[in-house]
Amino acid sequence: MTRIHGLSIATIGAALSMTAGLAFAGDTVSADKILGALQPKPLTRGLSAAPVDTAAQTREAGFVDTLRNRKTRSLSLGERQEIAEIAATKPKIDLEIHFDYNSADISRESTQAVQELGKALSNASLKGSTFVVAGHTDAQGGEAYNQDLSERRADTIKKYLTDKYGLAGANLVTVGYGKTQPKDPNAPMDPANRRVQVVNMDTKTASK
Repeated sequence: MTRIHGLSIATIGAALSMTAGLAFAGDTVSADKILGALQPKPLTRGLSAAPVDTAAQTREAGFVDTLRNRKTRSLSLGERQEIAEIAATKPKIDLEIHFDYNSADISRESTQAVQELGKALSNASLKGSTFVVAGHTDAQGGEAYNQDLSERRADTIKKYLTDKYGLAGANLVTVGYGKTQPKDPNAPMDPANRRVQVVNMDTKTASK
């Protein structure tokens, strides 16, 4: 995949943001807003609409299906890049989820944000989708350390959602990007870069 090298993805960090808007720091986005941001966008038909590439859709769905039940650390660099490329075109939301310093533990003030996420992902209208939970860090520290930290943070969110909300683990694909995809490339040390992205991959392959 050659397009991936120039890819920039919006993610979850020190401010709650959505594709359609931004919540100011300190706000907690409601489950309803999360739900709205993650809903698959309806296809629009018109004279100028490009034909749907069903073969590409089938390949994409097949790739996403291979990620289900995979351990975060088992993903190769190429797989992480392909996830990012697919995620760039999917419904997504950025939530303010703080972690304790140099830790994968969710901070006390971010518990409500994760709870709202759990409520949204439990909604029946999202049943059938596989979600990517992607961890990111700021630029402090080495690459290997930050890669591991981002993976552990993604795993923490997944565990919370499966333990507290009964979501099927196979429907939550966790991936870490370390410090390679800062939310603000002009301020790589900014705390806003410490985030977790949630993306609806919309594959309709969820466990029953």
